Amino acid sequence: MSRVIRIRRWGILKTIFSAGALILSARASFRKASDGTAGEAEWRPGVYLGIEPTGTVIIVAHRSEMGTGIRTALPMVVADELDADWKRVRIEQAIGDAKYGSQDTDGSRSIRDFYDVMRRAGATARLMLERAAAAKWAVPVEECRASNHRIVHLSGDRSLDYGELAESAAGLPAPKTEELRFKTPGEFRYIGKGVPIVDITEICTGKAEYGIDAHLPGMVFASIERPPALGGKLKSYEDRETLKIPGVRRTIVIEEAKPPYAFKALGGVAVIADRTWAAIEGRKKLTVEWEPGPNAGYDSEAYRESLLETARNPQRVIRNIGDVEAEFSRAERIHEAEYYVPLLAHAPMEPPAAVAAYKDGKVEVRAATQNPQAVQNAVAAALKITKEDVTCHVTLLGGGFGRKSKPDYVVEAAMLSKQVGKPVQVTWTREDDIRFDYYNAVAGMYLKAALGHNGKPTAWLQRSVFPPIMSLFDENEGYGDPMHLGQGLTDLPFDIPNLRVENGPAKAHVRIGWLRSVANIYHAFSVQSFIDELAAAADRDRVDYFLEVLGRPRTIDFEAENTTYVNYGKPLDQYPWETGRLRNVIEVAAEKSGWAKRKPEEGRSLGFAAHRSFLTYVAAVVDVRLDDQGRISIPRVDFAVDAGRVVHPELTRAQFEGAAVFATSIALMGEITAANGQIRQSNYDDYPVARINEAPFETHVHLVPSNGLPAGIGEPGVPPIAPAICNALFAITGKRIRRLPIKHGKLI
Repeated sequence: MSRVIRIRRWGILKTIFSAGALILSARASFRKASDGTAGEAEWRPGVYLGIEPTGTVIIVAHRSEMGTGIRTALPMVVADELDADWKRVRIEQAIGDAKYGSQDTDGSRSIRDFYDVMRRAGATARLMLERAAAAKWAVPVEECRASNHRIVHLSGDRSLDYGELAESAAGLPAPKTEELRFKTPGEFRYIGKGVPIVDITEICTGKAEYGIDAHLPGMVFASIERPPALGGKLKSYEDRETLKIPGVRRTIVIEEAKPPYAFKALGGVAVIADRTWAAIEGRKKLTVEWEPGPNAGYDSEAYRESLLETARNPQRVIRNIGDVEAEFSRAERIHEAEYYVPLLAHAPMEPPAAVAAYKDGKVEVRAATQNPQAVQNAVAAALKITKEDVTCHVTLLGGGFGRKSKPDYVVEAAMLSKQVGKPVQVTWTREDDIRFDYYNAVAGMYLKAALGHNGKPTAWLQRSVFPPIMSLFDENEGYGDPMHLGQGLTDLPFDIPNLRVENGPAKAHVRIGWLRSVANIYHAFSVQSFIDELAAAADRDRVDYFLEVLGRPRTIDFEAENTTYVNYGKPLDQYPWETGRLRNVIEVAAEKSGWAKRKPEEGRSLGFAAHRSFLTYVAAVVDVRLDDQGRISIPRVDFAVDAGRVVHPELTRAQFEGAAVFATSIALMGEITAANGQIRQSNYDDYPVARINEAPFETHVHLVPSNGLPAGIGEPGVPPIAPAICNALFAITGKRIRRLPIKHGKLI
């Protein structure tokens, strides 16, 4: 349910809108998630739209732009319902403020959460303008219609520009929801078609401001030496050589963070200088001794063994259908396998960077952040001030992938500014970013299936063990929460009469965070690989076998099973889990890729996987080539995507093209390891992303027409790629890859 109200207090937004503007606020409230999580219950996003007396339409972008084009796509929805001329629409980036509701730009939810809100805002403003024109002409409102930034009198030749009506419309009450008239899809001017992104000129000419470009007058620059292992403590340090570096002013100790680590600054020794390069050079000259801390014994290889050992034994049951044990006891054939996915780093092109200025108990921040309100909260907590005293300006982000929803680097800048008495810019080096990330969880998984006479599973057992993200906020937390268990584990879609899903505990020794597609990465890898194993054991075509095990088209009834499934925070009656939609994208991907027609070729094969995440159904067919030197190349990827109504098709395709590269990097090379509590990797040389010769040569994105509500776009392309590549490699070599990255596998 959402509503639109007219803003009477122009003063609260006078930095954006002028006097006489028609200003509307659209709000939406959401029901509690099925598990009753408080965060969803309190989430109340707000959107502001205004029409200036000049006719300029101003839309406040309360989301962060990190390459998805969201600052274009959402305003397009408003402009369409408003029937505005896109050339007269201006986007203003919102600061962090509670009046905008949650501004956390993650979870692939900007379009799916705000599509309806934006439409209501646009339709409301349009009707108010029509009513204002009707009053001015003394005609029935039914004779007035909006048309390309003007209200036209249908019975005459009169028309008025939106700007000429803004002030009089601002004096009218906002219409009720039931009075609104929404456009039909056939009337859309922008939705489903798209326009160039609003920042394209500034980005291409180098004028756009990213976090690393942020500048405040008189600022100094900091580089920070942090504890090598999480929870380590500064024992002593020597800065005599550091202070000899030209431009270095001083060093400052930041107290080490204590658990729970959440978004706190990690602590360490900061070098303050006149420029970033001097700060980095001065930092190299520090001599620092650390007390090791509670995680100094963390070893990723030993930890891998412990995860798999846990997964081999019965754990907490989170979904149960039929009688799995009874079926296993009488089965003639049983197939089982273990899978492993390591820690993964975000590694965006732009590392974390922020500038903060503290003065008289208030802080002004400019930062590349996905979550400006988390910035307010974290900075306020660190400096013991109120969040209202923290002003956060949001810059463009040079990639985020979830990393920049955690504002520890902004807290560092604010803490240092308070001590220095000047604005301070903190810039993380690439090495800082890789070594002190909030990593995607490492996971160990065990799967077991009983196979009937036709090779189809009659029972399926699946266990997943991974350190949970909630350990950030409670160091004693070891089990997965419903949201992340529901990312490819709880919601196994196959129609199998006996099914049990379990989750085991795992202690976190590094900071665990959200990375693009999150738990879907490891759950899709295990499930989509295992079903391929079963198809191979049955000597069946992979796609045909998948569809048979998927079963007849149906809606999964979690409530009837007494299974907790939070469905990405959306009600199941609005976004049901429909296996028929997954079947449809599988059939489209198979047809578009030529799956059935492909002839066997030495060293080359297709791999297939299909997965629903963030409410979007995706099937991927990946064409993989393996040469006689063991080098892997990917000539082509075909995605079939059902994301409900698509607002901007080209931006959507771009997200899937990017996801193919992102996921290929994970599959081929992505791995973070640790020894003595310290992360071994440090830069793109030892944590590489796919280069142009390693990325898919062609990515074809087939958007399936759908009547569904808008769903997630940014993340759903990631999960199917790694298993599809591995399934193709099995078809080529007969060797099954159960541990990522693929570089560990001996393929030739």
